[in-house]
Amino acid sequence: MWLLKLSTFFLFIIAGAHCANLLTWMPCMFRDYIVLIDNEGARDVQLLQRPSILQFGKLGDNPVNPRAVTFLVIDSKPNLQRHVGDIEVDLVNCDIHRFNTDSVHLKWPGQKSNEYNSWFTITLTHSKGLFTISAILRHPSEPPPSEQQDVSNWPPIEDTQTLNTKVAMIMKTQTPMVTSGLGFQKKLHCQFAIDHKRPNVNVQWYQQYHGERRNLFSHASHSGQSEGRGVELINLAGGDLSYTLPYTEVKHAGTYVCSVSVLPLSSSLDISLQIQESPRVSINVGPKLTLLDGEMEKVVCEAENYYPLDVHIAWHVQDLASSSQRVGAPLPKELDNILLSSHKNNMDKTYSLSAFFYLEASHRHSGRQFMCTVSHQSLRIPIKKSFILIVEEPSSWLFTLTVCSILVLLLYVLYVMLRHLYQARKYSLQKKPY
Repeated sequence: MWLLKLSTFFLFIIAGAHCANLLTWMPCMFRDYIVLIDNEGARDVQLLQRPSILQFGKLGDNPVNPRAVTFLVIDSKPNLQRHVGDIEVDLVNCDIHRFNTDSVHLKWPGQKSNEYNSWFTITLTHSKGLFTISAILRHPSEPPPSEQQDVSNWPPIEDTQTLNTKVAMIMKTQTPMVTSGLGFQKKLHCQFAIDHKRPNVNVQWYQQYHGERRNLFSHASHSGQSEGRGVELINLAGGDLSYTLPYTEVKHAGTYVCSVSVLPLSSSLDISLQIQESPRVSINVGPKLTLLDGEMEKVVCEAENYYPLDVHIAWHVQDLASSSQRVGAPLPKELDNILLSSHKNNMDKTYSLSAFFYLEASHRHSGRQFMCTVSHQSLRIPIKKSFILIVEEPSSWLFTLTVCSILVLLLYVLYVMLRHLYQARKYSLQKKPY
């Protein structure tokens, strides 16, 4: 029994320590609107950016900054504080907006009969791309002056006001920016939670690319009907709306939108998928290129099957003897007589490009290293391919050719003599009597 009590005590301590590490507040920018009316009665709606505080706590807590607008999020389910975790506050960008329900007034579960809901959207973005969170906060307030809900009759918020709010809906992605090569399976993470059970929820995925929209998946809980594929229906009940691409292609690049709606609310998250395929680099000569003095050779460096389009190819030359010096070694010199081919469009929508030059062999260039360097956004470091130029004198080739010719001639003469002797001996054996 005492072991059970001790274990419970330690679990309580660990849970308390974990909660203590969670963020209790963070600075935000409240993007409010102000309506100015001129002498002729015309309205001018202007954006007003107001420093504010997002604070987690209990009803009646004092604001951490009494001079700023405070959005006090009272502990509720879904728990926004736990979704944020114990991340450093300097790494999170917080934006708050008013949410317009387009004059749709529906009683929200948990709402009192004499209450009116003011809605606010909060977006938390991690500066290093670890997550994006979108939540809708519900603030019970007095009914507005009229049934029309727009910027002209939203209840004003004072600079020192504290608004008690609860999280009505929350969405989160841990993959706000995804980079992939070709031929991979990629999962676009998206999860959601709503503050009441069995909500009448509609979910959807669609892709936006070059101004075009392509519907990928949709599901309506009230009818149970689904269209498209990529989402596991069995996971929707737990709020997992993640979308899986089975095989990435160039056409899959773009912005993917995960959206959830429960009238009168709707929220969405954008996930960017970038396709980056690294080039395959080759040169048309071996590690050593041997030429005669004065001979000319076309040297080609080819970058193949890369995406996206931008690629940089450069040729450099350096003297290996001087480059081995520890101090004062000259830098490789970039060649300026490089010619580029036109971009080739491949069947898989990737590109290819070649950079070439005409190398005229000179004895003073013998031993130099020529290097092709290819840079592309998919590469952490450039790809390099190189060869060493060996230039020989024509006389040495003539001497080698002469020696080889003489050897071939001697071998031929020797062959003829041996064949003649063999024929003569064979003839003499045939004439010899038994």
